[in-house]
Formats: sequence, C-alpha cells, structure tokens
Amino acid sequence: METKSANSPVSTSSRQPGDLICSSNSLFLWWLPTIAVIVGASWPQGRPWLWIPAFLVMGIACAANAARCGRVHCYFTAPLFFLAAVYDGLGEFHVVPLYAGILLVVVLVGTALAFLAEYPLGRYRTKA
Repeated sequence: METKSANSPVSTSSRQPGDLICSSNSLFLWWLPTIAVIVGASWPQGRPWLWIPAFLVMGIACAANAARCGRVHCYFTAPLFFLAAVYDGLGEFHVVPLYAGILLVVVLVGTALAFLAEYPLGRYRTKA
C-alpha cells in the first residue's frame, strides 16, 4: 500500500525493492558495524581500527541505499557516518581533539532524528 499525493516526491509504502535495510545484507552493512562502534566505545586502543571502518561501511551502505531505493533517512545518515569517520580519523591522528562520547551522542541523536524524519517526509523518495 502506497500513500502519496500526485505532487509528493515521497512515498510511505512499507518496503521498496532494493532497500538494503530489509535485506539479509543489513547484518553486515549496519548491525556488525554498530557492534564494532559499541566495542570501540569501551576499548580506546581499538577505537580507530573499529570506528573508522564501521562508520565508513555504514556511510557507504546508506549512500548506496539512498541511490538504490531512495530511503529518506539514508540521505541524512550517509553524510553523518562519513563525517563521523573523518572526525574520528582526524582525532586519532591528533589533528583535532577527539571527544568520543560527544561523537557517539551526535551519531546516535542524528541517526534517530533521520529515522524520525521518515514520519513527516515518508519512507522513500520516489523517482521523478
């Protein structure tokens, strides 16, 4: 069931073909990287080896998902995850001060807000 108006570029249908979040690949694209971020939060020495690849994998997956099916929250989370990976990398190499706790809060709140944005905006952007 799809509910969109004739002029609306978004769709609230429950599932789009090609949505990686609804596939078995979501385990490797989001769940395992999320576990790596959680482990890195309590293991500072392993943080760069866990967080940078985890944020990059999730960012690439979200960018691909936004391009494939137009999942609305992926338009927000892809750049968020890329910026988190860059910030963590710069922090680990002491180019900028690294505030790991604040980074986690920003990523968590940003991801939650991106998911919440699907309520007023719809779950998917439709192709014009």
